[in-house]
Amino acid sequence: MRDPRHFQIAALTALLLYGLFVLDFDVTLLRAVLIVGTALGVQWLCTKTWRLPRFDPRSALISALSLCLLVRSNSLLLVLCATVLAIAGKFVIRIRGKHVFNPTNGAIVAMLLLTDRVWVSPGQWGSAAYFAFLIACLGALVVNRAERSDVTWAFIVFWSALLIGRSLWLGEPLAIPLHRLENGALLLFTFFMISDPKTTPDARAGRILFAALVALGAYYVQFKLFRTNGLLWSLAAFSLLTPILDLVLPAKRYAWDQRPTQGAFAMSRIAAALFVAVSLTVTSSAYAFCGFYVAKGDTKLFNRASQVVLVRDDDKTVMTMANDFRGDPKEFAVVIPVPTVLQRGQIHVAEKALIDHLDAYSAPRLVEYFDPDPCEPPRPMMVPMAAARADAVGARNEQRAKSLGVTIEAKYTVGEYDILILSALQSNGLEIWLRENGYTIPAGAGQVLGSYIKQNMKFFVAKVNLKEQSKLGFTYLRPLQVAYESPKFMLPIRLGTVNANGPQELFVYALTRGGRVETTNYRTVRLPSDVDVPIYVRDRFGDFYKSLFTRQVQKNDMTTVFLEYAWDMRWCDPCAADPLSPKELRDLGTFWIGQDGGAQDVFLTRLHVRYDRAHFPEDLVFQETGDHSNFQARYVLHHAYTGKATCEAAKSYRVELRNRYEREARNLADLTGWRIDEIRKQMKLASNEGEKKWWEGMWQ
Repeated sequence: MRDPRHFQIAALTALLLYGLFVLDFDVTLLRAVLIVGTALGVQWLCTKTWRLPRFDPRSALISALSLCLLVRSNSLLLVLCATVLAIAGKFVIRIRGKHVFNPTNGAIVAMLLLTDRVWVSPGQWGSAAYFAFLIACLGALVVNRAERSDVTWAFIVFWSALLIGRSLWLGEPLAIPLHRLENGALLLFTFFMISDPKTTPDARAGRILFAALVALGAYYVQFKLFRTNGLLWSLAAFSLLTPILDLVLPAKRYAWDQRPTQGAFAMSRIAAALFVAVSLTVTSSAYAFCGFYVAKGDTKLFNRASQVVLVRDDDKTVMTMANDFRGDPKEFAVVIPVPTVLQRGQIHVAEKALIDHLDAYSAPRLVEYFDPDPCEPPRPMMVPMAAARADAVGARNEQRAKSLGVTIEAKYTVGEYDILILSALQSNGLEIWLRENGYTIPAGAGQVLGSYIKQNMKFFVAKVNLKEQSKLGFTYLRPLQVAYESPKFMLPIRLGTVNANGPQELFVYALTRGGRVETTNYRTVRLPSDVDVPIYVRDRFGDFYKSLFTRQVQKNDMTTVFLEYAWDMRWCDPCAADPLSPKELRDLGTFWIGQDGGAQDVFLTRLHVRYDRAHFPEDLVFQETGDHSNFQARYVLHHAYTGKATCEAAKSYRVELRNRYEREARNLADLTGWRIDEIRKQMKLASNEGEKKWWEGMWQ
């Protein structure tokens, strides 16, 4: 028990089980077993090749468990390649008998460089305080035993100072840096990766300097380059300095078998208790199938619902925005932060029908099946795969703007909108200018505007030109589109939460070439799907879906972004609505596809979030993953067979039918929170109405 790796293995195993069975990580238990088995096999092979005195599985287990927690890919082969790199790299890349890279960190960075089919989901842990506290406690015990707590605490101090200092400089509320610190992936990195005693400098002064450099590097990657996984990139880069720091600041090298600190056995008992508690958590698996659709949960079900289509490829973004504004068009105004000055050709007015079609195509659905005659032999189910078919404002004067520190970078009339592109030196001046020019700015918006100004963002400002609207003949507000190039893949939502009257709904449709889109600063989870529900839900699907979504929001404390749909648009299973034509996709901004042919290289992700200022303190930040797995939120209706059947199989079928009805009732209650007795009443289960009595037909 002197070796702290025993405790570290127990802690990482507990975390992995928690992720698998509580947080529903995108990794199966079988995959985790294969990763661990591969790591141990490579460790054994390298031990023999390098003729080491004995086989030691402990470091390999730590690397394997860390890879299970961090690496994501649709390809098991690529994940196993990362495992081989992690273990073999310890033996191959060494200087003066010491590892250069943390094995897990080095393997992940190598795979990110080599392929776009491997990714890390930093938001997968969510920001639940209890889970962050769990990781912090486990990690603190590990590093204290490993006598490398100095590098951990130094990194926490430097990283926290950078995040809080940035927010104070931008005028952001402290809720934003605190939200960024309440991140399980960050704490996992801090307590289990940067604290690795075999890859950090030997001297305490060197370790503190190392922690500061890693924090600064991660800050640069995240907030200057606007790339994800800044911590991983920074640690890999500055690990190359460790041999130099060891030469400049020599000290005794760490040994795993040195005497542990007091309380080692007590800590081991704590780890064992946590391991048992987490391992008792269980979950159920879902299954996939095909069917045909009878109802859909579209955006019209929700009040205060905004829709945004994000087309993204490399650093190029096309954003289409549709708001549910209701009122006099002369009162409509929108102010949206954008990362660059937009030219006239980068602004367009789209047709609402495009977003309506995309919404219908990707909306959550009911699917309907009819039970076959139980007396007929079963037939193989045919799975249809249908291929996608082709088918502003007049300013008072620029001198006044200049006196307020506001610069009108450009002005355009596009369709029925008058549009200005503004930059500003300070938030007060911008707020005054907007109010003087007829824009209704919510109280408290100045602080939010100021943070965007300090990030050198511009402001896209639009109002309705009533004369042009009348000339064009539109009686509704069409969506606005902007195209720009920036490494920032984000959606500013903070201005909309300043004085919002309750939570708001946001639907994001992301069209990409690579794969599924997810948020990096909030947890992205799949909605419950492929669940059997009672037949009567068909006539109440709107109420059902709203209740289901509200219940999921409550379960996740309104801190989660929900995945409703993810699918390659070259095919559907089956198509819930007519596929979008190449022209429609191009009108939405998918500039990489041709005018003819199908929807090549377009992957659609539909995200749904209910948000307010308290639960979503910072803007949404996205990343495109290499995940090509298909998903749709869909719920299943099974119609019972109503014909005459007298075989033995029919008797068993009727017995099972009663059990199925009860399961459907319980599923509906769990999904929506509706009362189980009311559900049974609607299904006519309480009175056994519709069930054939035992004596009926006895003397016929």
